[in-house]
Amino acid sequence: MELTAVAVSQSPEEKFREFLSSRPRPQRYTDQQRDMVRYIFSKHNHFDADTLCEEMRQKGLNVSRATVYRTLTKLVDAGLLRCLETGPKKKYEHDYGYPQHEHLQCQLCGKMIEFQNPAIESVIRDVCRTHNFHMNGHTFVIRGTCSECNRSRVTKRRLDLI
Repeated sequence: MELTAVAVSQSPEEKFREFLSSRPRPQRYTDQQRDMVRYIFSKHNHFDADTLCEEMRQKGLNVSRATVYRTLTKLVDAGLLRCLETGPKKKYEHDYGYPQHEHLQCQLCGKMIEFQNPAIESVIRDVCRTHNFHMNGHTFVIRGTCSECNRSRVTKRRLDLI
C-alpha cells in the first residue's frame, strides 16, 4: 500500500532549521545536515543509519558517520522522522508529511509493509481514554513472514518431500 503524503505548511528543511534555531542553545544548520535532510526526504523508505551513510557516500555526499547519528536523533526530536525499534538496528522513516500508519515486518527478508486501519486507531484512542492517558504517538509493528517468503518456503518444503 502506498501512503499518500499529507499537506504540510513547511518543507522538511524549513521545519528542521526552525527546530535547530528554537532550541535552548540554538544550533547552526550545516551543509551536511542540509544534504542529509534533502536526501532522506527525496524518497520514502525505511532505512538504518549505516544504509543511509553508504547510500549518501555512493551519491557523492560526504557526511561523517557521527553527523549522521547525531542528525537522525535531532530529526526524530524535531518530528520529521520516526524511529522504529525493529531489531538490532533502529530503522527510520518519514513522520512529517505522512499520515499515522502501522507496519508489518517480514522477519526473513526484512521487508516493511505499511498499512492504515481505522479500527486499530479507534482501539488505541479508546484505551488511552480509559486510562486517562495523553498519547503523543505510537508505533505498531507486527512481525511475521511476507507473502513472497511464505511462497518460497512452501515451494521448498514440497521439494523436500520428493
